Amino acid sequence: MRPGDSLSQKSSHNDSDSNPPTHNREGPVETGHEGTELGPPGYLGDEDLRGLTMVGGFIQLPFTDPDASLDELHATLDLFGEHQHARPVLCDAGGAERVANPGRGGEDPSLRLDEARWQVLVDGVERAADAARERGFEPVFHHHTSTYVESVEEIEQLLEDTDIPLLLDCAHLVVAGGDPLQALADWGERIDAIHIKDVRLDVLAGVKAERADTLTAWQRGLFCALGEGDVDLAGFCRGVEALGYDGWVVVEQDRVLASEADFERAADDQAANRRWLKEHAGW
Repeated sequence: MRPGDSLSQKSSHNDSDSNPPTHNREGPVETGHEGTELGPPGYLGDEDLRGLTMVGGFIQLPFTDPDASLDELHATLDLFGEHQHARPVLCDAGGAERVANPGRGGEDPSLRLDEARWQVLVDGVERAADAARERGFEPVFHHHTSTYVESVEEIEQLLEDTDIPLLLDCAHLVVAGGDPLQALADWGERIDAIHIKDVRLDVLAGVKAERADTLTAWQRGLFCALGEGDVDLAGFCRGVEALGYDGWVVVEQDRVLASEADFERAADDQAANRRWLKEHAGW
């Protein structure tokens, strides 16, 4: 598949907003996207993909809890159905101290897991990966802001300790102080999925200076439309092509969608994102 023709709008939203406007799932078709990652089960109207290819589904689990349920994993795999090419996107759920300190995972040693808890996390990731494979799906792991696999060091340790392929997210890596181009060079053989997004480093600096939490960062628009932030996206796209990657590239923004206006802005941003990819990457 050509990279660049996929959409995911992973979002935080009010618990009462269980039925978001239908344009949130129609928009990708209208803007020229060809695939979608699923949000939480039922959130994007998963029963009707409106002609989009099911690329995968985001599954966030508390891997530091040895007794954590895999119910959410299996619920997402149930939605995949016969779409055996869809990728379970595993992600750690982090903890309160990480949520309170977005982007600091590589800066503050006190936020890191000790060896025993890290091993629990590794075991949890492997348990979830095995469960997905038993059902015929090949998972990937998504490093993410405010989780226990956030920093470059943590990502590299996970790659060393497990065999799960990596989902590289260029903006989450920049938030953690990493270099997406270096990541392509260093981890290329393990990269099996890609999320592309942009990030405003001035917003990140303000969040860190105020010791604000992850929700505040999302609300302030830490992640923005492609080309409006500080990621070298053109260079990243060239690097992806040089790597020979031929999978999906998912356009994604972590954001808070709490009103009709928020959904309208999200749809506008995704249309702009699709135009940016065509104009600057030829995807």
